[in-house]
Amino acid sequence: MEDHAHFITLGCLLLIGLAADQIGRKTRIPRVTLLILFGFAVGPSGFVLLPSAFQEWFGFLSTLALTMVAFLLGGKLSTQALQENGKAIFIISFVVVIVTLAVVGAGLMLIGASAIVALLLAGIATATDPAATQDVVRQEGADGPFTRTLLGIVAIDDAWGLMAFSVCLALAKAIDGDGNAAIIGVSLWEVGGAVVVGFIIGVPSAFLTGRLKAGEPVQAEALGIVFLCAGVAMWLEVSFLLAAMVAGAVIVNFASHHEHAFHEIEHIEWPFMILFFVLAGASFQFASLELIGAIGIAYIGLRVAARFLGGWIGCSIARSSRIHRAWMGPALVPQAGVALGMALIAGATLPETKDILLTTVIGTTIVFELVGPIMTQVALGRVGEAGKA
Repeated sequence: MEDHAHFITLGCLLLIGLAADQIGRKTRIPRVTLLILFGFAVGPSGFVLLPSAFQEWFGFLSTLALTMVAFLLGGKLSTQALQENGKAIFIISFVVVIVTLAVVGAGLMLIGASAIVALLLAGIATATDPAATQDVVRQEGADGPFTRTLLGIVAIDDAWGLMAFSVCLALAKAIDGDGNAAIIGVSLWEVGGAVVVGFIIGVPSAFLTGRLKAGEPVQAEALGIVFLCAGVAMWLEVSFLLAAMVAGAVIVNFASHHEHAFHEIEHIEWPFMILFFVLAGASFQFASLELIGAIGIAYIGLRVAARFLGGWIGCSIARSSRIHRAWMGPALVPQAGVALGMALIAGATLPETKDILLTTVIGTTIVFELVGPIMTQVALGRVGEAGKA
């Protein structure tokens, strides 16, 4: 494809992102959903207008965009924020993960799924989509106890999810007759190693940021931290999401001028998110929906029910208000890339499960990404925190 066509396509996608932003403001439809629908339309399942070269960028762009999101979410875990909502964040996130494991795993086995498939899908169900949640919060201009707790939960939810999925994968291998300690060791390294990487990058960044120009870190500084974090994490084969989140949390708590660094990321994040969501939509195929079957439909219903129930129980234990109990679960419905990554790992470890896992996760992700942001948006409105930022 000619270079000029790449530039034309890139320009059109970014302008469409602006249009989605405006349409979202006027119609109250989350711009995430609009961008994913546009991706459907221009991708292989639609009018095939998106050059194949752009789809090849999806892996790179998704890693970059999600690392930025994780870094910003880590910035929400300041000492002050944790003093205000830390107990609720940890209690609710932990309870939601446990309830999701129990409800999805037991429910799938009751409808006839094998113990291995049920275990793996239960572990995958714990993953959320921090990018969609963060973007809906920003679009709605939401702020308040519910919003801050939600962002804190999303920030650490995938850490809980990775650990839960690791345990489920180890149990599935044991049931399959190939259980060993190696898979647990790899999983612990993915989580523990990510924490170490986040600290190693975050500590010097916290003390060096803003030194070149007092109090005003340059954009190159902020982006350098994000790129370095993603690259080192991928090189060491640990979770780049968790590494970036830890780095962000370290910087927000120890840097003297951290707000400027985070603002620099916020200023440049949206163009990457536009490309990420459009390419995510283009990568999904409607044929996947036809292949979901009973297990996929059950997975959707069980995961949504688990989110509602887990949010209610977790908020009750944390002594959150009644309205927060009702809407925390719905706000945690979005699910995307992390779940697909888990499915790929499980499929590679237990090849006999690959087809059913990928078919189920890819198909259901379409539903969760289209409906999930709307549920998050509704939840923010119902608790009265939209437009409070």
